[in-house]
Amino acid sequence: VVDIVDASALERNLYLTLQLLELEVPLVVGLNMVDVAAKKGFRIDVDKLSKVLGVPVVPMVAVSGRGVGEVLSKAVAVALGSEKVKPLKVTYGKEVEEAVERITGLLLEKLPSLCKTYPARWLAIKLLEEDEDVIDKVLKTPNGSEVLESAREIIHSLEKVHGESSQVVIASERYSLIGRIVEEVLSVEKRSLMTLSDRLDLLTTHRVWGYLILSAVVASVFTSVFVVGNLLSGLIEEWVSALITPLVPRNIGFVSGLVDGFIAGLVLVIPYVIPFYLLLFFLEDSGYLPRAAFLLDSLMHWVGLHGKAFIPLLLGYGCNVPACLGCRIMETAREKTILGLMITMIPCAARTIIILSLVGSYLGVHVALAIYALDLAVVFLVGRLANMAVAGKPIGLIMEMPPYRVPSLKVILVETYVRVKDFIFIAFPLLILGSGFVGALGDLGLSEALSNTLSPFLNFVLGLPGVTAIPLIFGILRKELTIAMLAEVAGTMDFSKVLTPRQMIVFSVFTVFYIPCIATIAAMFREYRLKKTVIISLANIAVATLVSILVNLALMSAGVV
Repeated sequence: VVDIVDASALERNLYLTLQLLELEVPLVVGLNMVDVAAKKGFRIDVDKLSKVLGVPVVPMVAVSGRGVGEVLSKAVAVALGSEKVKPLKVTYGKEVEEAVERITGLLLEKLPSLCKTYPARWLAIKLLEEDEDVIDKVLKTPNGSEVLESAREIIHSLEKVHGESSQVVIASERYSLIGRIVEEVLSVEKRSLMTLSDRLDLLTTHRVWGYLILSAVVASVFTSVFVVGNLLSGLIEEWVSALITPLVPRNIGFVSGLVDGFIAGLVLVIPYVIPFYLLLFFLEDSGYLPRAAFLLDSLMHWVGLHGKAFIPLLLGYGCNVPACLGCRIMETAREKTILGLMITMIPCAARTIIILSLVGSYLGVHVALAIYALDLAVVFLVGRLANMAVAGKPIGLIMEMPPYRVPSLKVILVETYVRVKDFIFIAFPLLILGSGFVGALGDLGLSEALSNTLSPFLNFVLGLPGVTAIPLIFGILRKELTIAMLAEVAGTMDFSKVLTPRQMIVFSVFTVFYIPCIATIAAMFREYRLKKTVIISLANIAVATLVSILVNLALMSAGVV
């Protein structure tokens, strides 16, 4: 195992190192960001740290590649046994050690099969921490219930002595050991002047300037995505119209559908996906996002969360799937549930494509921004209602700020490439096959029947034409399919021929809020299981319907056609 430790935050990062030592895995420590640590005046005795931990410690700077090769070489050497190591045995205070030894004895006696898979001492420590995963493993083993009952008696005795929960006791013991290690290997040079990072923090976390900067950053990101996306879309459409469109056979719906799906992806999706991810990873790599999280802490408390929840919410603007998985950073199940519900209503890059290529292109960027503002207001209102409905209390935020740094072009391009590649290899085939399926429905005369089935809801409830039925259905697979399917079903990329301005707005609003895509549903199921996934999905549909009805009525009252 290669443990990458942030040298500029050594005390916090060594916590994981101790846990890995307890697990008794072959270990190499990569001491990353030594350049940042040096700028802060931190001097780390690498040899002494390696001697104390009993494993190889290699200084490195991952962004520039410095030391990466040596870390990998050491990892291979340790794995093959050519480099001898004597890892530190992590020991605790007298009462904790007695509890660990008693539980270890129980495990070795009653659960020998489990102790062959995992170190008995590590299992004992995890039971003291009341780790849910280890408890589950113990309960699934014969005699597990008996061992767990005895372990809980030992835990209760330990908690009675210390007056705190066993988790807090173990954490305190670890940090006490870490403190002694850090004191031995780290020296700090005094700094008399504020650094540039300190000065920037005074601005970006200021109670007035901070919000103005954040608003400017968010507005700049989405305006840039709109401008660059429109430019790229126009250029690609000209090229497609000249080279591909004339070759498409229009008498076979399935074939023309496949080609139209490919064209729609090139013209309506890719141009907006690339600039969005470039800007998102630029902000992430610069170190600005944690400052935004700190700034929004008080606002997030209004919905029962803390500032750290801002990061998954912002990730949701890229893709709801990693954002849902990012809910793991929240400390309680209550916070994870509220945050998951809010994330599913955040317009991801795919839904951003719908807003920009439909509303932005035909009605103007100011209308698109108004939809974003409406979405944000609804998301926080839903979060507030969930905060009132879900039992429990919010907790505070303790967050360490990473240093500002000049974003690495290589890192930004690699991250963007990974995201765009995922879209091309996962969403693009679905988009093309979906378009072909729609074309086949047309060949079989089923498109009209499906549209007619959903028309009562779309026409009388939302004020939308039947032509939007199939796009909304395919949008459940991938949101990118919605706009591409609309082009396929309508038989044109000029959406003003099939939708009025009011219908464009209502369609975009409904698409932003209604049921998440299948990938997001899968991610939610993984995190929340069936019951909460169903509840969140139904809540999405209810909110989408209610908000769309209100928007439609408001636009009609304002005389918007």
